[in-house]
Amino acid sequence: MKLRLAAAALLLATPALAGPDSDTKAWWALTTQLSDDSMAGRDTGSPEHARAVALVVARFQAAKLQPAGDNGGWIQTLALKEVKIEAAGTTITIVAPDGSATPLKFLHDIAPTAARGLPAIDAPLRFAGYCGKAEVAGLAGKVAVCFGNRRPGAPLAGERLANVTAAGAVALITIADPGFSLEPPRWPVAYARSVSFAAAAEPRALPQFSLNADALPAMMAGTGRLPAALITDGGFQRPLDSFDLPGRFRATLALSERTYTSDSVLARLPGTDPALAKQAVLLSAHIDGYGTGEPVKGDAIYNGTYDNAAYVATLVRLAERRGGRGYRRPLVFAAFTGEEKGLLGARWFVRQPTVPLADLAAVINLDQLRPIFPLRALTMHGLTTSTLGATATEVARAMKIAIRPDREPERNLNQRTDHWPFLEAGVPATSFVFAYDPRSPEERIYRDWAIRFYHRPQDDPKQPIDFKAARDFNRFFEKLVESVADGATRPKMLAPAK
Repeated sequence: MKLRLAAAALLLATPALAGPDSDTKAWWALTTQLSDDSMAGRDTGSPEHARAVALVVARFQAAKLQPAGDNGGWIQTLALKEVKIEAAGTTITIVAPDGSATPLKFLHDIAPTAARGLPAIDAPLRFAGYCGKAEVAGLAGKVAVCFGNRRPGAPLAGERLANVTAAGAVALITIADPGFSLEPPRWPVAYARSVSFAAAAEPRALPQFSLNADALPAMMAGTGRLPAALITDGGFQRPLDSFDLPGRFRATLALSERTYTSDSVLARLPGTDPALAKQAVLLSAHIDGYGTGEPVKGDAIYNGTYDNAAYVATLVRLAERRGGRGYRRPLVFAAFTGEEKGLLGARWFVRQPTVPLADLAAVINLDQLRPIFPLRALTMHGLTTSTLGATATEVARAMKIAIRPDREPERNLNQRTDHWPFLEAGVPATSFVFAYDPRSPEERIYRDWAIRFYHRPQDDPKQPIDFKAARDFNRFFEKLVESVADGATRPKMLAPAK
């Protein structure tokens, strides 16, 4: 609590919180329009998302861009399907040997992963440490409980799932590690939903749950072991015993399914050099947000102001400042849908490009940006993967901004945003994060924001903002676009994506 209060005080006291210039005012006005409560968080496929799409299309048209979507239009439509676990009808309990039952609160104590055909579960529990191959013996017919390690040196999520499945477990419960300070788990979870392409195959999956560490005592009652000690030992990757838990895990999950469509916005600014007509630079930001979900402090609208209305607004403002004036290379503006549901809009574009991937010279994506402290350094995803790293470093140096590699690879941020499908396809692509030094005031501000605002209703237009930092990033972005789009040489890959 002291850290949060100190971070908030630092943020509110920052001199850079002075009023914005006119261009930043216009950017913030559009950001607010896209993310106020009337937009209800712009959930993928929602009416509010459609309104946001219509607003961006109108602004792109007025900025003299050309349509670049399907069939000569402004949009690319995704056909999607969703599985949701409904609160009504869902019950999850720990049943003690004497028959007494302790309920686990849906989305607060435990969060199931939504999937079609999830069965009711009534089975004994076994804690299997980190669920490495040597730890999963004795799991056949039982619910596996694993410590949710996120650091190198112990099994990660995919390996845990594979190990317990091979051992014959009937379900997997992962204890969310509260000691992972780089990105602590956030409770409650907004909802339990899974969205995929309508035509995607749906292999049968082991039922999976994420457990709030605060609920672990109910599961460990009667073991004679201390839940706090287990959490501490797991957080430090100390050896963990495997042992049977005395209770049974009972879960009845109420599933609903639906199909729907959701749109990305695609626009084009033609280039001025015919020789570079097949070297387009794609600029992207995701237009969707979380929508509405489990209330936090009485608020159920997950507005998504910084994530990511602000950077859709950055794309629009760049188009408006250009007013139809092209760079040497063409630009493609992409406001992708479905990022929060698994990078769906970007993945679909890579599968069904309206501009051939061979004709894309580079992708510059905007996401994960938080203008909440002065901009002195940027983490650049894919810094050494393509020549974009050298270009960005040169542009940033002139603005006295340092460009850094990702110093927190455990968070896997490089694969969690819309540039990643393009990198996988061999297109030079990048994205940025406001960077900070260890144990600095900026780090404290960032960590506090991640706990209280990230994927929370509190990421709304009323939150603190450093307008100078926002202006500085938008100027950096514009200069980077100019450098890449007018550059003498086409960007190229230097190493495989990872």
